[in-house]
Amino acid sequence: MRTSAVTGSLVQVCLDEPPRVASVGVGVHGTGSLRDVFRLPDLWQLHLYRYAGELTVDGVVHAIRPGHVSLAPPGALVQYRYRGRSEHLYAHLELPQSGEQLTVPLMQNAGAEAPMLSGLLQQAVAVAPRSQARASAEVWAALWRVAELAAPRGGGTERAHSPVAAAVAHVEAHLAGPLSVPEVAEAAGVSHNHLIRLFRAETGGTVVSYIRRRRLEQARHLLRESTLSIPAVAASVGIGDLQAFNKACRRELGASPRAIRAGS
Repeated sequence: MRTSAVTGSLVQVCLDEPPRVASVGVGVHGTGSLRDVFRLPDLWQLHLYRYAGELTVDGVVHAIRPGHVSLAPPGALVQYRYRGRSEHLYAHLELPQSGEQLTVPLMQNAGAEAPMLSGLLQQAVAVAPRSQARASAEVWAALWRVAELAAPRGGGTERAHSPVAAAVAHVEAHLAGPLSVPEVAEAAGVSHNHLIRLFRAETGGTVVSYIRRRRLEQARHLLRESTLSIPAVAASVGIGDLQAFNKACRRELGASPRAIRAGS
């Protein structure tokens, strides 16, 4: 049995290499008994919850709420208390034992990241029968997102996963289309003015400047690395007017689209 890598409510994980996923699926509990107690001697347990209940790991109690995610280490004594039928997505896995150590809360509120985590784990469930490698890749991506939920901002203790991360994710997914700050704020679940304040506090810039910078970074990449036409590159980063695209490239990147493509 491996030693439990848990201290209080924190665990130490290494994510330098993909996990080996032993099992991934949808767990349904609380129908026959309102309590489960068990150990997985050699496997980590990643759970994304859709219910309210209680999890106790090595004597430390954690409240479960919909959208919470837990990562329990091998060998830990785990006790669940349910309030009825309870469903969660899970992955049981092995992690590398060497590499950079990341400190992650055992239980976290995934907040705005919960739908993304759910999508990754559901995809892992769907592909596992056909490709364990693909399932491991999906779970690995989910683990990195779980680790990043706890990333501090500005030396404080608040987590950086919401709502700025939700705003960034929305921008990255919609660079080719029209983007406005009110639309991004709605996707992040906050008001226009609140997002502006949060974004500046966390990044030092504005939402508009971030959108502009990311569009032009993507444009530079496509101009240098692809054979897409210049109009197609402009359209792919949400700038349909070629004159505006040319001006933006000169202003932000210091050269015209043709010059950038030529390598200047």
